[in-house]
Amino acid sequence: MMRSLIFKISLCLALLVSTLPAVMAQETHESAEHGEFNVGDMIMHHIKDEHGWELAHGLTIPLPVILYTQDRGLEVFSSSHIMHDEVYNGYKEHEGDIHRVTATGEIDESVKVWDFSITKNVASLLLSAIILLVVFFSVRNGYEKNKGRAPKGIQSFLEPIILFVRDEIAKPNIGPKYERYLPYLLTLFFFILINNLLGLLPGGANLTGNIAVTLVLAVISFLITNFSGNKHYWAHIIKPTGVPVALLPIMIPVEIVGVFMKPFSLMVRLFANITAGHIIILSLLGLIFIARNLGGTGTGLAVSPLVTVFALFMNGIELLVAFLQAFIFTLLTSMYIGSAVEEHHEADHGIGYEGADPHH
Repeated sequence: MMRSLIFKISLCLALLVSTLPAVMAQETHESAEHGEFNVGDMIMHHIKDEHGWELAHGLTIPLPVILYTQDRGLEVFSSSHIMHDEVYNGYKEHEGDIHRVTATGEIDESVKVWDFSITKNVASLLLSAIILLVVFFSVRNGYEKNKGRAPKGIQSFLEPIILFVRDEIAKPNIGPKYERYLPYLLTLFFFILINNLLGLLPGGANLTGNIAVTLVLAVISFLITNFSGNKHYWAHIIKPTGVPVALLPIMIPVEIVGVFMKPFSLMVRLFANITAGHIIILSLLGLIFIARNLGGTGTGLAVSPLVTVFALFMNGIELLVAFLQAFIFTLLTSMYIGSAVEEHHEADHGIGYEGADPHH
């Protein structure tokens, strides 16, 4: 048992350390090409979306570029044609966006280009969906084969997590109607968790650090919450129980704003925490190249061990944050749904609800 645990820890550390040479090699090459090393450019290069999936310097997976313009219609080609500021078929990538260019290479502002490309984040999204389908279909098959027996393999690993989401998140916060929303909560938890973990791998995409992705997740939770709301939920928003009439002009707008602030907080919290973790790790790695620029190669090598230790520590923290943010997003979503579907919403405030008579 101890030997197996040591092996797993060593494997995780090896995986974390493997990110360092790739980043260092890439940044060394880029700084040699472009002169002075710029930490901000390096960070933005790693956390933003792009039309190719760069695993390491010189190793980029080309992705489909799908464009639509009114005069040409739909066009599909590989992102390898527009790498390194190259012009292909009259198109050029500039600051992450694809534009039509003139014969002289100038951006043609008169042509509106609709970009439906499979970018790195979209490819990572599809990859995570495939992983989830494969994993949970295998878990389902495991349940069918091992009825009445102890779970085995990945089923034994995921079952405690599924039961945790059911017993510690869905049941206490939603109540008797939890089964209706449990599939969504499980999908939400594992989708965020898988993408958080994929973002920690070498060359991984920063999917949950993309505010468009967290916006969609927050909007889905918002729609489910408000379409599930009963009369007690809406009555509490329109006319809060126990509030003096004179305060209603203040409290009603506050309650309405609160309805929209809940999904907004979900969106920003996940985006900010995941992005901040990536920025901190990349900033630490950037210290090596800053030290090299200021004091030479020897200074860069001297600070490398210390920076590596701190980067490994931050990777460990990020691993914890990956689980924590999936838990927090799912927990708060279940609380919002629970507040919308409970029959006595005013019971939260101890007003208008006396509970069951203990003598009967």
